[in-house]
Amino acid sequence: MHESALESALTPAPISAPTAIDARLFRDTLGHYASGITVISGLEADEPVGFTCQSFYSVSMDPPLVSFSVMLTSTTYPRIKQSGRFAVNVLAHDQLHVSNQFARKGTDKWAGIDWTPAASGNPVIHDTLMWVDCELWDEYVAGDHLIVIGKVVEMSAPEWHTREPLLYFKGSYRHLREADQLAS
Repeated sequence: MHESALESALTPAPISAPTAIDARLFRDTLGHYASGITVISGLEADEPVGFTCQSFYSVSMDPPLVSFSVMLTSTTYPRIKQSGRFAVNVLAHDQLHVSNQFARKGTDKWAGIDWTPAASGNPVIHDTLMWVDCELWDEYVAGDHLIVIGKVVEMSAPEWHTREPLLYFKGSYRHLREADQLAS
């Protein structure tokens, strides 16, 4: 490549004035990032509470921290927050009905849901892909959401991790197929 062509290739495009971001287009664009589906669970007066959440990720190995985001208008998260702890249940590929059930408002989200308490008492949903139980570490307001960080104090055993995940991609539930997996 000639030097002038190389310089041209490495020169960034001119920066234009920022434009307003269309909310629907933003959501559709970010929908191209596949994410797992979780149910954040806790206890309120010894009764299980929970909600579906797809914004979950690991934050730190030392100390072991995870995070999820929840809308500021959530009515369920404040009920969980009161105890200072929560569990994250990562749903398996055949738990679409669980995701939908915990996403609905005004219903008994725990109807027909089998669970066992973690050492903290937080509900761990049966047959999930994996789970972590956390103490509330910190919270940060970010736009119309709250970023919640938890310190992991207990987690599912390795023999628990035998299932495939339930995924969300481009506005639809998805799951892995063996033929789609890449060789390492």
